[in-house]
Amino acid sequence: MPKFLSTLLLLFLYTIICQAQQTPYFKDVTTQAGITFKHENGKTDHKHIIETMGSGVVFFDYDGDDDSDLYFVNSGTNPDKNIRNPDIKKHFENALYRNDGNGRFTDVTGESRTGDTGYGMAASAADIDNDGDSDLYVANYGQDTLYLNNGDGTFTDITKQAGIDNTQWSIAAVYLDYDLDGDLDIFVVNYLVYDLSMPVTKYKGVIGYGHPRSYEGTTDVLYRNNGDGTFTNVAESAGLENPSEGRGMGAVAFDYNHDKYPDIYITNDTSRNFLYHNNGDGTFTDESLFLGVGYDENGTAEGSMGVDSGDYDRDGLIDLIIANSEKATLYKLERPEKDNIYFTDSTVTSGLQQPTLPYVGFSPLFIDYDNDGYLDIFSANGHPQDVIEILTDHETYGQQDQLFHNNGYQTYTEVSEQLGDYRNEELVGRASAFSDYDNDGDIDIVIMNSNQRAILLQNEGVSKNNWLRIKLIGSQTNRDGIGSKVIVKSVGIEYIAEVKSGSGYASGSDIRLSFGLGKAKTVDSIIVEWQRGIRQELNKIEINQTLKIKEPIKHTTGM
Repeated sequence: MPKFLSTLLLLFLYTIICQAQQTPYFKDVTTQAGITFKHENGKTDHKHIIETMGSGVVFFDYDGDDDSDLYFVNSGTNPDKNIRNPDIKKHFENALYRNDGNGRFTDVTGESRTGDTGYGMAASAADIDNDGDSDLYVANYGQDTLYLNNGDGTFTDITKQAGIDNTQWSIAAVYLDYDLDGDLDIFVVNYLVYDLSMPVTKYKGVIGYGHPRSYEGTTDVLYRNNGDGTFTNVAESAGLENPSEGRGMGAVAFDYNHDKYPDIYITNDTSRNFLYHNNGDGTFTDESLFLGVGYDENGTAEGSMGVDSGDYDRDGLIDLIIANSEKATLYKLERPEKDNIYFTDSTVTSGLQQPTLPYVGFSPLFIDYDNDGYLDIFSANGHPQDVIEILTDHETYGQQDQLFHNNGYQTYTEVSEQLGDYRNEELVGRASAFSDYDNDGDIDIVIMNSNQRAILLQNEGVSKNNWLRIKLIGSQTNRDGIGSKVIVKSVGIEYIAEVKSGSGYASGSDIRLSFGLGKAKTVDSIIVEWQRGIRQELNKIEINQTLKIKEPIKHTTGM
């Protein structure tokens, strides 16, 4: 081949490679997917602090057709305004979108009867009665709502008869089986004591949203599932009340010490964070100071927002990522000896501190967006103060979201350009959740923005790595398998994940477990450690599929 032709060929190949590297992984498909939801916060000249907090979103399969539907939480009109209920429902209700399985969604709020009109903050979905379909908890500023899934596409509001009486300012809700009795309990995070009659807050003579330290904290709620359709708040007897320090913004339930009892990590806004160790006797003990996750490495109580858990360094231990008002915090779980467990602040060494410092992070997610087997990080960002650009010359209200690629050496590199063109908009990010909504093997993301449109990002799957998705179906353990762990072994590598409810900020992601396998051609074995004690093993599993695993009634080594 002539030399000039060889050179042209090399240039051509180089151009193709560069273009492939520059092609974003994610594409904004909100409009073509049929999603028209826009968050409304009912903003007023008074600037009530509730107006700036945004609200959450949940990916869950409400109709049992094996694809993820979407539930959007709306805040709505100022609760103090006298607006007729029909008008509230028309403009401010929450929305349920059914996944039609063809890349599009249909708004089924009316027929499903899930259009809650409270001043909404968060939602979470799980099967509270073990009947095979997902129920829905909505956290509000004011009375919360619990919807029971009827199994026919409709829901029934069972709030009152179920004993759900939380009227505080709730901002997150997660499901867990804290007492290992086989049904799901509900932990609700409450934020501040705030009343609409409180005076305005001014900064340099300008009315703005109040600082969280200007208000008292409040207690959280643990609803024990009584197994008969009712719940009892046992937070006080369980040792989960700390109103003097509690300004809760997020929570994740995970078993950090592998004793099968779920522990609870709570992020607090400008107060130290809590890590409640489950003692296994119905009580919890806050071990945050002893384990090193109450403050950052400088001993600072951060303005913490959302939180997620996952094994980012593939050492078999569950780590934490927290979004804060200045920088993210990455806590790595260490276990040098069996009974010696602690966390180390790995934010600086991981490369996350500098790129996250200019932003106010709200909703962090551990996701393996390229299926290479390592958990990457997504963060929805946005400032809580809408007059910040008047008060400072270096901060903005709208902020760009961020994506960080896991390099596989306990370090991250920012690759936010992979999120696509939507980042050119001035968006005020709040909540986010993930799922493979189109069942093509890669993780997609939904984002909620304050008083702006929601965004659905479809993963274009540029890497073409292999994957495996696992859905657990409990029999003695709760039906969703929440609290159970799955270990996937492939080509000498182990991946561990725990089924959990709630992630990010005020939201819930798909509870199916997704494992990126890189170029692996097979899975050697899968080990399921069911929360109630059964250990189940499957061997020689085909890749690139969604696998349903049912919990056996008695111990077995296969299916």
